[in-house]
Amino acid sequence: MNMEDSTPLALQTLSWQEIVAAAAQINIEPCALQAVCNVESSGSGFLSSGRPKILFEGHIFWRELAKRHYQPEILAANFPSIIYQKWTKQHYQGGEKEYERLAIALSIHHEAAYCSTSWGAFQIMGFHHVLCGFRTVDDFVAAQHHSCHKQLDAFCQFLVANNLQLYLQKRDWAAFARLYNGPEYLRNQYDKKLEIAYRWCQNAHS
Repeated sequence: MNMEDSTPLALQTLSWQEIVAAAAQINIEPCALQAVCNVESSGSGFLSSGRPKILFEGHIFWRELAKRHYQPEILAANFPSIIYQKWTKQHYQGGEKEYERLAIALSIHHEAAYCSTSWGAFQIMGFHHVLCGFRTVDDFVAAQHHSCHKQLDAFCQFLVANNLQLYLQKRDWAAFARLYNGPEYLRNQYDKKLEIAYRWCQNAHS
């Protein structure tokens, strides 16, 4: 598909009915599901241009290139803001500018670049594509471009594949945050943000 095609506005935001239906399928509260969406992407997986929200991770790109024997330590000298060994937010550009970073990465290695990017309403890393039900990362990226509903389906499959829905069922925000957001979740106060978003949702739909 042409990744520059804009996504209709109707497909850019998940409806409450979609959230309720998806939550019922994996036996969690709708507001727990909505909380993750709100924290990860402010409720929509798309930019105003119609492209999915993304964040390119250079430290993951280093790892993905190394897995493919592409010698990231050599390439990093020419692309220091695209390939680096340790996580840092120093090189983040945000919004549409993340696509400029992704374009450079794609010119180095297509598959590794897509695997090193987080996508959509739930900011799932591309290297998780199999756990989301996709044979290839290209199939996963195409679904992320298609609609928020496809993004939601991928997220629910990812939750079940990793038993993460169990922590959302118990509203164990810290455990979920550690497993989903990583060890830096405390610095980011990810668990606190989830709890606040959950309570906001409950108030909005009470």
